[in-house]
Amino acid sequence: MYRWRLMFSFGLLAGCLAGCLTGCLTGCNDGGDEGDVGCDVPTSFKWQATRPLITPPEGSVSIKDPSVLFYNGKWHIYATHYAQNGGYSMVYLNFADWAQADAAEKIPVSTNPNLKGYKCAPQLFYFSPQDLWYLVYQTQEPAYSTTKDPTDVSSWSKATRFMPMPDIIENSEYGGIDYWIICDESYCYMFFSADNGVLYRARTPKSEFPNGFEGTTEIVMQQGQYELYEACNVYKMAGTGKYLLTVEAIGLNGRFFRSWTADRLDGEWTPLQDTLSAPFASINNVTGAEWSNDGISHGEMLRTNPDETMTINTCDMKFLFQGRTAAGKEYNLHEYSLGVLIDDRPRTEDAGQ
Repeated sequence: MYRWRLMFSFGLLAGCLAGCLTGCLTGCNDGGDEGDVGCDVPTSFKWQATRPLITPPEGSVSIKDPSVLFYNGKWHIYATHYAQNGGYSMVYLNFADWAQADAAEKIPVSTNPNLKGYKCAPQLFYFSPQDLWYLVYQTQEPAYSTTKDPTDVSSWSKATRFMPMPDIIENSEYGGIDYWIICDESYCYMFFSADNGVLYRARTPKSEFPNGFEGTTEIVMQQGQYELYEACNVYKMAGTGKYLLTVEAIGLNGRFFRSWTADRLDGEWTPLQDTLSAPFASINNVTGAEWSNDGISHGEMLRTNPDETMTINTCDMKFLFQGRTAAGKEYNLHEYSLGVLIDDRPRTEDAGQ
């Protein structure tokens, strides 16, 4: 088993914010063991945004839908990109210093013969019971590949589908999208959207993962189409006994994220900050994201524990998001880059204060 280190300490938060706001996340690489230490569940959110830190690969219109984690001294990102000659696929990069993130080599995942064709919206994690890394993505159906070395794009196994598209999905142009895996001690859950105002959940015993999802999909919640749109994330909040759910919505001023909490992954979700006026992340509580002309879109928390529990430390929240830098003639031609939201809540919310 690996021992993970927390990248960002509160003692350096002020310096880190200053660095991020000038275009980097340098000088913030200290910290202690994450373990089960954490602050209380946030009651509100406030963020500072960096400039775009990662721009599209050469020959691509956009880089979006990022999955990010810290492993073996570096940050690792898998993301979707849309090529100028048409077609969605994935790209991989790694770096030790956020100031050099955009200079990192962006390796097309399609260079692996096992992963050619339409595959996007990745999620990367280490599944500790099997000592394997999983890359989850949409094909359109949910699919995965595995490896012992997530830094070697050529090592990923062939795409294997978790299950067929569930029959329960209705009023959706494409079916399921943006699949998200998270596990507790007994089960692994798959949360996903369908651009139809419904949040879905399937599950399988942890001992049977990645098999056993077929026939288990159920509706978690259902609202208006643009209120529960896509890009759901679910995290275990260290030291709180609770889980955090975020889902992308679309409002009058563009895209934003709503949030809920629950005691169990198969439990009921209680609204946390779930409106445009009181959001998880939107233009209303983010400073410095003016470069994104469509709000705050598909992203993922920076995780220093990359295992299947999807654990985050609420004392020090950072969120890698996609921002639209220019609108295209159609959705596929929108230009997207990646930036980071940095927790800017008053320090009085820290543990022990």
